Parts: sequence; C-alpha cells; structure tokens
Amino acid sequence: MLEPQWGDIGRHWGWVALRGVVAILFGLMALFMPAITLSALVLVWGAFALVDGVLALIAGVRIRDNGKPLWALIIVGLLGVAAGIVTFLWPGLTALLLLYIIAFWAIAAGVFQVIAAIRFRKEIRNEWLLGLSGVVSILFGAMLVVQPGAGALALVWVIGIYAMFFGILLLVFSLRLKQHRAP
Repeated sequence: MLEPQWGDIGRHWGWVALRGVVAILFGLMALFMPAITLSALVLVWGAFALVDGVLALIAGVRIRDNGKPLWALIIVGLLGVAAGIVTFLWPGLTALLLLYIIAFWAIAAGVFQVIAAIRFRKEIRNEWLLGLSGVVSILFGAMLVVQPGAGALALVWVIGIYAMFFGILLLVFSLRLKQHRAP
C-alpha cells in the first residue's frame, strides 16, 4: 500500500483549521442568538454548510494522497455544497425537513471522517481526534433522526453545541497536521 504524502498534507493544515473556526463561529451564534427565527436558522445553516463544503473541497483537492486528491474530503465537500444550495433554493423548508437535511449531512460527513481517520491511523499520531469527530457527527445525525420532535430552541442549541464541538476537534486535528509540514 502506498503511503500518503504527509508533508503535503501538513502544508495545507490551515484549511482544516479554517473549517474548525467557521464551525465554532456558527455554534457560538446559534447558542448566543437562540431567538433567531427558524427561517433565519435555515439560511444561516445553509451558509455554514456551503462554506464548510467549499473549504472541504479545497482541502480535498489540494491535499494529496500519493499524488491523488483525498476523495473522502471531496465527497464531504460536495455534500456540504449540495446541502447549502438546496437550503438556499428552498428557504421555506419546514423545521422537520431541515432537521433531516442536517441529520443526513452529519451522518455522511461522520462516516467519511471515520474512513479518513482509519486511513491515516498508521501515519499520524492522535488520528482518533478525526475519528471521534466522525463518530460524534454520526451520533448527532442519528439523534436528529430518532428525536425529530425537538423544539426549535432546543434544535438551535443542539446544533450550536454540535458545531462548536466539531470545530474544536477540527482545530486540534489541524494542529496535528501542522506538525507534519515538510521542512
């Protein structure tokens, strides 16, 4: 099996860090501005999914694994961009439909993050952070599917807490990647 080119991955650690910062900012906004109407939340979440998707696409294309793009990140990016575009095309989505879109996105992103963590487990230390963020994403998405009747305020808080946790884990993981920069 060919090994990933870690110097290249480490050189682009900032894209992963930027994803973490965007997630934390979104989470803080959701927590400290809970009176946001659900329609505003739909648009804010759409913007978050779109920005996160674009950043994941950039990272997936720029980070090379034996000269090839990281397809797991590219797929996560495409899902995020698609979820963001769908949200903007139909801003009148009901809370339940938004919940299922967020749930699908979180589960899919989580699965691909776990796959990436497994792929990297022999090359970098503490890859479990990426795997843990994937497991948290999967559990978050599953919780939304199982408990769709949560109130709008609770939904805003849960999304905010999830986004902050997701962002913190991505920031910590990005610092690990930074250690793998080529000299």
